[in-house]
Amino acid sequence: MTGINHKLRQQHRIRHGVFVILLLVLMVVLGYLATQYRMQWDISQNQRNSLNEASIDILQKLPGPVQVTAYATEYQAEIGDIRKVIADFISLYQRIKPDLVLQFIDPVEQPLLAQQANVQINGEMVISYRHKTEHLAVINEQTFSNALMRLARLEDKLIIELSGHGERKLDGHANFDLGEFGKSLQRSGFSNQSLNLAIERDIPLNADLLIIASPQVDLLPGEVDKLLEYIDRGGNLLWLVDQESLRGLLPLTEKLRLTLTPGTVVDPHAEQLKAPVTFSLGAVYGQHPITSGFQYITVFPYARQITIDDNADWNSVSLVEVAPDGWVETGDLNAGIAFDEAADVPGPISVAAALSRNINDREQRVVIVGSGHFLANTYLGNGNNLDFGINLVNWLTGDEEMMVIQPRATIDNNLMLNQSQLTLMAAGQMVVLPLLFLATGISIWWYRRRKATP
Repeated sequence: MTGINHKLRQQHRIRHGVFVILLLVLMVVLGYLATQYRMQWDISQNQRNSLNEASIDILQKLPGPVQVTAYATEYQAEIGDIRKVIADFISLYQRIKPDLVLQFIDPVEQPLLAQQANVQINGEMVISYRHKTEHLAVINEQTFSNALMRLARLEDKLIIELSGHGERKLDGHANFDLGEFGKSLQRSGFSNQSLNLAIERDIPLNADLLIIASPQVDLLPGEVDKLLEYIDRGGNLLWLVDQESLRGLLPLTEKLRLTLTPGTVVDPHAEQLKAPVTFSLGAVYGQHPITSGFQYITVFPYARQITIDDNADWNSVSLVEVAPDGWVETGDLNAGIAFDEAADVPGPISVAAALSRNINDREQRVVIVGSGHFLANTYLGNGNNLDFGINLVNWLTGDEEMMVIQPRATIDNNLMLNQSQLTLMAAGQMVVLPLLFLATGISIWWYRRRKATP
């Protein structure tokens, strides 16, 4: 009997010894892996501590190294460690693009270098890519990613906006205007200038895009002729049309082989979402580079129908269909909205179309949207109207590879831990907890041993 107990105790010792050895090996392996590999999970609100897909897409469109030079002083008690803030922020981009290089220059110790770089404030960053530079004085994902987007453009793009007829302005501040959209275009690397065809002789040949944004008075016949000539020679066009009169531009619809149905689109789905019934919700998109991968809601207030006429001149695609259960209301909206089978057009309704054709050894591109309101300051924040509008302009100017969802604004706070706190947490997880488990195992073994001893 004593021999059997001795044998059992020896088996217990072997098992516990193997357990201790395996536990120690596991601790060593985990410690090694912790020094060689780094994993993280972003559980912050709005995913603040990681880049969104838009920023990642932009980085992937930048072949070759990117140089970031931050003109920031060393740690100072009154302003803190600016360099650490910048380094932590840039590290988010370096995880995706390792050849994004960060360099620090102290503007106090090297004022000549700061002056040559035209640096104005402490902490200013200069981003360089392929002989192009961008200056940033604000550190956040949206401004930094937009700067990278501007650098990624091979050449500057010029947008001409028609003026002189009460059009919506890309630099306007009124609710009716497109000022916020214009700011986003500038941040994305576009420049714009207005053009009054009653004064100017012609539309500039270097224009990448002409925008006609809801004229409020009729164009003169001579101005219309200049527009038609612009189309004939292959110019790109974005035309925002509201439900009012075409303001003398009927010949333009004939040139583009389009029919613009009078009336306002009514969408019962909008009413179910507590929006006016005259706000059409876009969720069904045609097969086109503008809408490729675009799976977001767009809102088109007071839209009108755009019908593509069969023709061999243009390659035409309906970009957005709305109101599958709605209709085009041809009656007075103030007199009560109800479907009239004899007069109204049932849905679904197309409210945007893209046209293209080959002319003069290049592809000409045109987009017509039956709602100028959807890019107006009042409504731009609805749904993903901004992203859709930027996609339109990118495609029209031949930069479809730049079509990404705009980087989001951040809304939450950071939990910042210093090095001592991080070391303490790591020691707790890698040392204290394993030792606690080991002590627990030894205690159980000792208790069982004493219990088994006669």
